[in-house]
Amino acid sequence: MQIEILTREELLKFKTELIQEIKQAIKSEDVQPKQWLRSSEVRDLLKISSGTLQNLRIKGILRYEKVGGIFYYAYSDIVQLLGEIGNS
Repeated sequence: MQIEILTREELLKFKTELIQEIKQAIKSEDVQPKQWLRSSEVRDLLKISSGTLQNLRIKGILRYEKVGGIFYYAYSDIVQLLGEIGNS
């Protein structure tokens, strides 16, 4: 088994490429995205667990609306979050 050591620059390049691929996937999935997404749709879109999504809510990183027992997230907020991650 061969071990490879990655530099900080290589990791930053990977991060940038990954974010660009996620943005492209979001753009190509829906020409007219829904304005509001349910938790399961957000988890599938961002490929995160329900615990991670809950942490984003608790920390105030991702805004939401709760109707009955269902959490809804604005599609525009998710795109904005991805943009902030890409610029950090």
